[in-house]
Amino acid sequence: MSQRGASPASSPLPAAAEAGRRPAQPPSWRRWLLYLLPVPVVGVSLLMGPSDTAGAGQVLAWLARQAQGTASGADDELVRTIVCDVRLPRILLTLLVGSALAASGNALQAVFRNPLVEPYILGLSSGAAFGAALAVALPWLPVQPAAFVFGLLAVGLSYFLARTGRTVSVVSLILSGVIVTGIFTALLTVVQFLTDPFKLQTIVHWTMGNLHNASWEKLASAGWGIGLGLGWLFVRRWRLNVLAMGDDETRAVGLNPVRERILVLLPATLAASAAIAVAGVIGLIGLAVPHMVRMMLGPDNRHAFPATCTFGGAFLLLVDSCSRTVASFEIPVGVFTTLLGGPFFIFLLKRAKIGWEA
Repeated sequence: MSQRGASPASSPLPAAAEAGRRPAQPPSWRRWLLYLLPVPVVGVSLLMGPSDTAGAGQVLAWLARQAQGTASGADDELVRTIVCDVRLPRILLTLLVGSALAASGNALQAVFRNPLVEPYILGLSSGAAFGAALAVALPWLPVQPAAFVFGLLAVGLSYFLARTGRTVSVVSLILSGVIVTGIFTALLTVVQFLTDPFKLQTIVHWTMGNLHNASWEKLASAGWGIGLGLGWLFVRRWRLNVLAMGDDETRAVGLNPVRERILVLLPATLAASAAIAVAGVIGLIGLAVPHMVRMMLGPDNRHAFPATCTFGGAFLLLVDSCSRTVASFEIPVGVFTTLLGGPFFIFLLKRAKIGWEA
């Protein structure tokens, strides 16, 4: 039979594309467990803190009095201030930052079809760090727009340096990302060397990753960028499945791979740079969390992407809770994520096969 007379509906998609449209479904209870994981973590984190005045018992008693409408006195007001003005904005900001970094890593790994890719490797973190540090040194420059512009510039440089014709080599991508990261790290060092000593301390603490200055104002300033980026990626999450299978499969379903990559890079950069602007450089989340979720749910981004957001937020919240309670002083959360997550990720790497397979 001539191909000209064949019905379009009878022409199947390539096997890989068809497999990408109907991936194996994980158990529904496992998905919902990851979706709802932040709820108990938030509850536990509200009860944790270095303050003796607002320990778990005092907070629970204050909540009980609030429910009964009998809360009053200076002690209750102090507990309310600690819970509502100190812990709650930090918890919510930590959830947003963890979700943004994990989701950005998940999206970039799908776009570049490389499980080793994360925002830090592609230079997004170092570019956004340089932009935010420059904004700290120059008061007239807004922090979040600067972090977004330089983060996008870093990712764009990494991508175009690695591109040969219409293809992007994995090795070239990693090497170009290392080069771009080195360039922006050197520029960040120059800013640190030339800036005012009082601002230098802020930049140094910020580059280690820190959430101790969380507030409702910072939550509001970061919320729009993270919310817009994650919302955009969530709506288009099924396209990540197609991009993860390559350009030929992407074209086979009628999508332009170059356009689709750009439409993923922009919201991923927006979310990650907004998170970096308020929390500093927090490593490992964008690399390890997507792998952990794929091990539990498989590679289907229709389920894995929202689970990556919730699990990333809960994971960073657990780490942050430990960083502010295990010692008499607060350990920067960026250091803590590496100390805790690094060995755990190595353990998972040895125990399970990491890749795009279910």
